[in-house]
Amino acid sequence: MSRVLVLGASGFLGSHLCDALIARGDEVVGVDDMTSSNGSNIAHLESSPQFTFFRGDICDPIKVPGGFDSVLNFASPASPPRYSAMPVHTLRTGSLGTENALRVALENDARLIMASTSEVYGDPSVSPQPETYWGNVNSIGERSCYDEAKRYSEALCMAYVRQYSADIGIVRIFNTYGPRLDRHDGRVVSNFVCQALTGENLTVYGDGTQTRSFCYVDDEVRGILALLDSGEQGPINIGNPHEFTMLELAQQVLELTGSSSRIVHLPLPADDPMQRRPDIRLAREKLGWEPTVQLGQGLVRTIEWFRGQLS
Repeated sequence: MSRVLVLGASGFLGSHLCDALIARGDEVVGVDDMTSSNGSNIAHLESSPQFTFFRGDICDPIKVPGGFDSVLNFASPASPPRYSAMPVHTLRTGSLGTENALRVALENDARLIMASTSEVYGDPSVSPQPETYWGNVNSIGERSCYDEAKRYSEALCMAYVRQYSADIGIVRIFNTYGPRLDRHDGRVVSNFVCQALTGENLTVYGDGTQTRSFCYVDDEVRGILALLDSGEQGPINIGNPHEFTMLELAQQVLELTGSSSRIVHLPLPADDPMQRRPDIRLAREKLGWEPTVQLGQGLVRTIEWFRGQLS
């Protein structure tokens, strides 16, 4: 049994990681500032003897009692409306917050898993995107608070590796979906599903030909834990290499929900990437990981969860 510190424990991915760690016998200490969550994602863990929660902002020194074998840094706003509404907090979380997480890991001689993102590739000119691609990011654009926060956090992790021999694993997460997505956080899957279930028009930005690759949350968590348990440093892409246009996604959601909603088009947001698809050869080779849940299967599970929430 390991003792694991999960930063951002109440978030979408953080809460699923807590569940998976507890299920395999680990003790989990969660920290979250609750700016992106109301706590419902971890309410079921309150009675678990393997889970302890502390409310706090990782931009402040992390003062949590006890030693840790691992630190998972998943604390950051991750949806465009959220990080656009608090750009300074997002940048501080990626900089000050990441350094505080690194310090805790060093103090405990613990392995740190840093949650990075496919956003470090920006609007890519290479597809699929391998980890060796340096990206195409607008450093002063509307999305830069998130993109550059994650790029800096990767650089900071590698500086700690070189200067302090820190034990680091960097995961670049691609579009992840599933139960516990916040219906208000602006991600395309939750947008489409909730719009379809409530009879609203499905809002497609631009002409809908831009693409994303969607990884079901169970697959994503399995890949992250494979990186945690390995000695790999990364960065390593964990995502689904199957690519879909926004129109294809909208049509699948309409079909699976049986909704009579229509698809309407709105202007494309600034700096919105036209393509996003991971090259996962490294994850296959180093971690023995690849996704197994097809988009249709994952959408059915996600739709049923949202039906329960909306009812």
